[in-house]
Amino acid sequence: MTKLFSRFLKDESGATAIEYGLIAALISVALITGATTLGTKIGDTFNNLSDRMDDAATQAAGTTTTTP
Repeated sequence: MTKLFSRFLKDESGATAIEYGLIAALISVALITGATTLGTKIGDTFNNLSDRMDDAATQAAGTTTTTP
């Protein structure tokens, strides 16, 4: 019985699986954080570009004259 108990204490395969799980969780959190930040910045860039294009279209429409 003591051999079985000592073998159980020396077995680290469960601890290794837990460590891999924790590493995978940390990588997932890092990826989600990075993707969220990048997505926000890309969204802001496209909104800025859209605003500039709207302003340019408005100015171009205001300066264009039509002849009857």
